[in-house]
This record gives sequence, C-alpha cells and structure tokens, in this order.
Amino acid sequence: MVNKSIKVAVAVLAPLAVLGTCAAVMQAANADPVALQPRVTLAGSVLPRLAQSARIGDVPADKQLSVAVSLTPSNSKELDEFVKQVSDPRSPVYGKYLTPEQFTAKYGASQNQVDQVTTYLKSKGLTVDSVAANRLIVDASGPASAMEQTFGTRLSTRRDARTGQEYYANDSALSLPGNLASAVSDVAGLDNHRKLSHPPLRQRAVRGVTPAQLNGAYDVKGLNATGAGQQVAVFELDAFQQQNIDAYDKQFGLTPPQPVVKKVDGGVALGEGQTEVELDIEAIQAIAPKAQLTVFEGPNSSRGVIDTYAAIVNSKIPVVSISWGGPEEAGSQADLKAQDTLYKQAAAQGQSLFAASGDSGSDDIGNGGTSVDFPASDPFVTGTGGTHLVVSGTNARTSETGWDGSGGGNSVLFSAPDYQADLGNKARMVPDIAADADPATGLAVFSKGQFGVVGGTSAAAPQWAGFAALYNQLASAAGKPNLGFANPALYKLAGTAALHDITSGSNGAFTAAKGYDRVTGLGSFDAAKFVQTMLGT
Repeated sequence: MVNKSIKVAVAVLAPLAVLGTCAAVMQAANADPVALQPRVTLAGSVLPRLAQSARIGDVPADKQLSVAVSLTPSNSKELDEFVKQVSDPRSPVYGKYLTPEQFTAKYGASQNQVDQVTTYLKSKGLTVDSVAANRLIVDASGPASAMEQTFGTRLSTRRDARTGQEYYANDSALSLPGNLASAVSDVAGLDNHRKLSHPPLRQRAVRGVTPAQLNGAYDVKGLNATGAGQQVAVFELDAFQQQNIDAYDKQFGLTPPQPVVKKVDGGVALGEGQTEVELDIEAIQAIAPKAQLTVFEGPNSSRGVIDTYAAIVNSKIPVVSISWGGPEEAGSQADLKAQDTLYKQAAAQGQSLFAASGDSGSDDIGNGGTSVDFPASDPFVTGTGGTHLVVSGTNARTSETGWDGSGGGNSVLFSAPDYQADLGNKARMVPDIAADADPATGLAVFSKGQFGVVGGTSAAAPQWAGFAALYNQLASAAGKPNLGFANPALYKLAGTAALHDITSGSNGAFTAAKGYDRVTGLGSFDAAKFVQTMLGT
C-alpha cells in the first residue's frame, strides 16, 4: 500500500514539476524576449584578409573595447529615389534638401528599434554610451568577453602574413538574435586592422603653387566671392597646430575665420598626419579665404571613422572635404555599407562630399592589379583625382595633364550609378573630377614650422571643397539651392566650358582622353564659367 501510494504521489507530482519548468521558461522569455531567438549572421562582418593572417592568441577577456552599432535606415528604397530626385537639376524637387531632423524622422531607425538594440546591449553587460542624433548609430563599450557574448564570436590577436601587422579581430561573422538582426547593418570596433591613410605627403623645400596662382588658373578671380558666410567641414584623423595656419595666412595676406575644432570620441593627439590636416585647411583657405572651417578630429579606428562621419552629416555643414581613405578591399563590407548610409544622408541633406581618390594610380591596394580607393568610390561621394598643373607668370593656366599618381579605375563594390550609366561600364568608376595634385606642381603649404610643396589628391579634394563654398555663396545670393550632392550636376556639365577636359596623362592602367576618363574624371573646374553655366549669372 505504501509503495503504491508513493507511486501515485509521484505520478501526480511529475506533471506539476513539468508545468513548473514551463512556467519558468515562459517567465524568462517574457522578461527577455530575445532570449530564445535563433541567432542570425550579420553579412560582411569578417575582415576580407582574415584568412591570410595567423592566429596568435585570444584577446584578454577584460580588454575594454568600444563599438559603433549601425542601424538600418527606414524606407531605404524611398531614400534612394529621393536622393536621385533632389540632386537632379532637371527634377522639380531639385535643391529641396532635408534638414537632419527631417531625415531622422523619415529615414532614421524607429525609436522602437533603437530601444530594442540598446536593451539587448545592456542585457549582455555593455554600457550604452550614446545614440546618434540620426538614430542610426548606437555607441557601446565593455570588456571583450561581453562583446563576444553579445555578438556571438571569439576575438583573437593575429598577424597579417603580407604586412606583418599585429592586430585583433573577430574570428567569425558576427551574429545577433533574429528579431534584432534586420535592424543592425554593422558593428564597427571589434577589429583594429584597417587604418585609413592619407597618401605619403612629399614636402619639398621649394616654392609651390600659391593662392594667387590657383585663383588665376581655375578662374576663381573671375568670381565676386570669398566664401563669406559659408561653412566647410574637414574630416580628419589627426590634429594640427594653429600657428602653422596663421603663418600661411600671414604669408599670403589672408584673414580667414579661425578654424573650429570638433573632437569626436575624445579626438586624437597630434601625430604623423599633421601635415595632411594643415594641407587641407590651407588649400580650402586658398580658394575660399572667408569660409568658416570646422575640423572634425576623430580616432583612426573603424568606430572613430563611423562616428566622425556621423558627426559631420548631422552638423548641417553643406560642404565636406575628405583626404583619408583606403582600398575598397581592405575593410569589411559591413563597415563600408554603414558609411554608405551616412553618405546617402549627406546627399539627402544637400551636403557636398569631396574625397581624394588616392595617390597610387590604378593600383590602390598595391598588388600589381587594379583597384580603387574608398570612400571616393562610393556613388554618393565625389571622387577627386589629380593633375599636373602649369601656371604662367601672370597666373594663367598654361597646361594641365593627368598626374600618374591619380587614383582611378573600376569599383568592385558598386555598380555604375545613374549619372554614369551612359559611359559604357557596368561598374562605378572613379574619379569624378580632378585638380592640381602632382607634387611637382603641388601647393605651397606651411607645416611643422616651415614652408614646403605638398601634393597628392588630398590637395585636390580641398580645392574643390573651397570652390563649392564659393558656389554656395553665389547660389544663395541668386536665390538658388546649394550645390549639394554634386555628381548628377557635374556629369551634365561634361563637355562644357565649366570643366577643363584633361586629355593627356596616365595613371598606369588608364589614360586621360577626351570626355570622361579614369585618371581625371570630367576634369578640373573653371570657377567663373561653372557658376555662369549652373546659375546663369
């Protein structure tokens, strides 16, 4: 009887125990709705050259890391169409740009998505440091062990077989719970392999091209404009010394507003890229001496790059100069996709982005083949190549040929955009335009306490940015919109007097020729004729 009673009791109690377990599971699931979600891989989140690196060891569990989690914009197809229309001079909505607030309302991630992502990050032991104004980036920090659990991977230290560089990176593709995966496009900061570079600047102690010569050669003197009341943002991953800028301005009789510095993610210490920063500032001031420059200084890391671009596109500053980049193949596709979204935002807001196309000719990555530089290759950026400019004693443009270092070729990531559809190539081609860049005819730059001559396409991009500031000043006076995303308008100017068509010179695999080419793009600008053609003034 006793044994039978026990058996009955067990038979009765067993189902209760099962029910109790189900209740516990349901309670846990209700408390954390992502707990039971299957994980989904984040596409393009592994470094392209990971397989060519030797694994040395594990990243210490307590190593503190910071990441920028990029969110997928809302209404992506609608955004693409809006950018196309607002940038087309023939469109009825041309120039009706969005403010950053309007962009966020229409195309930023939803507040619910932001809340879900931040809740998940916190649940895994990470600290949410900030949410970008456009609701497209969440910055978070924490120990490597928490990062591994959060993103479903292991972090290791490695050695690059080709370069010998030691770095850390995720061993496998990142993953997230299924209900979050579609909301996240990238996680930047789990590797430190890719560093953006400025071309190796060659500074020679001889006389370089002066502001007066640039203004004469590119017909800036034909404009009644100085850039007064205009703003230019300068993307930098290094710092500068104001006394060098002051010495440059004094030498050439310029009285510009002092550049404003915006430090992103804590900024960056003065380093080897100092001359790059001072070149950028001085080149812009040479063309637009009264424009207000804001220098955005961020760390040279994948997170620093994303956050610095986000700060710029959310700043409302209408012209941006970019002299830092790297081969398309060097970064993860997820990182580049996240940057591409920010460039679309800039285009929707009417911001002009001019990026150096690189100084390694048609072989940007240096492996003996053909490759191009990013972000110049992004379809929403104006890739700026280089020329060899000869100026006469009266500051007239005597000749201009393609520079052999001018980065150019075919993108392996982006197909031909609409504005290049008639050029007979299925791939996005760079550069779009060009300006003086050959170190043999480079700009006079004051850096590190002395004058020298500095060349590179990183001298060409700020020249175009300076001109865009002049254009915007005159457009505003005429009641017309800013230049905005320049490429659609630029390609409609092909063959006109607004652009100097460069027809000779080679960068290796490609040769300058009549019309568009992959050395100098559509050519350099004739400021006065450009403005007359676009504004009718």
